Amino acid sequence: MPRVIPPLDLTADPVELTAALVDIPSVSRDEAVIADAVEAALRAQAGHLEIIRSGNAVLARTNLGRASRVVLAGHLDTVPVNQNMPHSRSTEGEKLVLHGLGTVDMKGGDAVMLSLAATVTEPRFDLTFVFYDCEEIAAELNGLTRIQRDLPEWLRGDLAVVCEPTDAAIEAGCQGTMRVDVRVPGKRAHTARGWMGVNAIHGAGELLRRLSDYVPRQPEIDGCRYHEGLQAVKITGGVAGNVVPDECVVSVNHRFAPDRSPEQALAHLQEVFEGFELTVTDGAAGALPGLNAPVTQELIAASGGATPVAKLGWTDVSRFAALGMPAVNFGPGDPKLAHTQEEHVPAWQITHCADVLRKFVS
Repeated sequence: MPRVIPPLDLTADPVELTAALVDIPSVSRDEAVIADAVEAALRAQAGHLEIIRSGNAVLARTNLGRASRVVLAGHLDTVPVNQNMPHSRSTEGEKLVLHGLGTVDMKGGDAVMLSLAATVTEPRFDLTFVFYDCEEIAAELNGLTRIQRDLPEWLRGDLAVVCEPTDAAIEAGCQGTMRVDVRVPGKRAHTARGWMGVNAIHGAGELLRRLSDYVPRQPEIDGCRYHEGLQAVKITGGVAGNVVPDECVVSVNHRFAPDRSPEQALAHLQEVFEGFELTVTDGAAGALPGLNAPVTQELIAASGGATPVAKLGWTDVSRFAALGMPAVNFGPGDPKLAHTQEEHVPAWQITHCADVLRKFVS
């Protein structure tokens, strides 16, 4: 029998709204129930918004003719359940903490967005809210990919705020990412006559030495210091217990600062691994901070003027930056807890993010 989901109250405290969202299962590719609940709540409680559905994404926006538009985006899906549903509560120093799947990644941010969508009826910017699906899995399934293809006008604005967890700090831009397979050739032979072959796994020693000796850049961009990285994440080789391996493949992940394009990042890897064959298996551009844009400066001021920090990871801000708009990450929750069984978020961070964004858009 289908589970009955209580209607969402978008005018409730965003902390309580977070708890309600957490208790709705929404593992990637199974977001229909939460999307239905979000759509129904917006249609019933936010009549000032234009609302449309795209698959299991829900989009809403004002059309007030303001001079600028701010896009707020958050994904509805989570990683698989790990004995961390429904939500639970605890206190730390008399302060409330919510525990459970999605409290950090990222139903706290979704709750903040839904609260603003329903209660800020006369914003000083036009606002677009994008609640999308399948962020936690392959990029081609990400709801933003579909929306950008089918409804590109819904992603345009003068600033994008992705409400991913940032410990309630503004994280600027994001790093790019690239994965490559580095191949080491060899020659097969029987291990009883190993001198007749060339052991590819032994040959990977030079490759691993270069990785061990690698010194990453730490460029500063718009006052934000990014920390690049180059890490071996997988190694394969060998065909049998009595055969000298004729190939060894080391998979390497490179996180690069947003002042480099993917093409420049690849050129750098080709320099680092000169003499080895490289095959790119995955990659995505980073996003420049965009902190000098006037609308971004207004968000920083609304946050109390705290200095933004670099996003040391990749998020969907990259998609918005590729559209030519500044984009930042700002949401409740410690990102280091994302995808863990111990996900939890201090209630004050949800309240703080809601207050900052409300001040900014009002």
